[in-house]
Amino acid sequence: MKLKELREEVWQANLKLFEYRLAPLTWGNASGFAKEEGIVAIKPSGVPYSELKISDIVLVDLEGKVVESHLRPSSDTPTHLEIYRAFPEVGGVCHTHSTYATIFAQAEVEIPCLGTTHADYFFGPIPLARHLTAEEIAENYEKNTGKIIVEKLKGKEIMACPAILLPGHGVFTWGESAFKAVDHALVVEEIARIAFGTLLLSPRKEPISEELLFKHFYRRHGQKAYYGQTKGGNHD
Repeated sequence: MKLKELREEVWQANLKLFEYRLAPLTWGNASGFAKEEGIVAIKPSGVPYSELKISDIVLVDLEGKVVESHLRPSSDTPTHLEIYRAFPEVGGVCHTHSTYATIFAQAEVEIPCLGTTHADYFFGPIPLARHLTAEEIAENYEKNTGKIIVEKLKGKEIMACPAILLPGHGVFTWGESAFKAVDHALVVEEIARIAFGTLLLSPRKEPISEELLFKHFYRRHGQKAYYGQTKGGNHD
């Protein structure tokens, strides 16, 4: 991907965070990764979405060195970079403090898979990372935030459940692109809202069956997926 195209995509992805009401004020950020160039484009720190321009999007390398910008990158950049370095399949990362997802994060409760809306996008519960230690908070806080995300996800099929909650903090999502990462942030917020209401009405509600989880996830994902349209024509 050309860096000009990456910058525009990341700009639009960040505007969608505001449009979807996932990030009021400056409560979130999205980034995208140009793998061939080894360059990450990310929202600048503290710039309101209403004022954000394409030229404001900051380009950094995988070590966090600013390659091109007149502004400082998001303070969460080191977290994004840890995810990109650990998982080559990731092309976009998003961070929000969206209301219902953050309720689960602050309560330190995974978002259980209570229905097929959840299962259509995430294979199982949205996991919860561990607490940072006092030392990890005091020094290299954002980098260590990325490290505990990687620690939790290492060895797992991360694209099957592209989201994680951080205790007392918020949610990170990812995908093949910045747009996909933002889409996943929107879905996490919606399933968190649905789960919150479900658990209010039925506190002992159990997750859906393994059979239903498999059916709904794999009808959308994988080689045998049949949801939606294909370039070769419609499925029967």
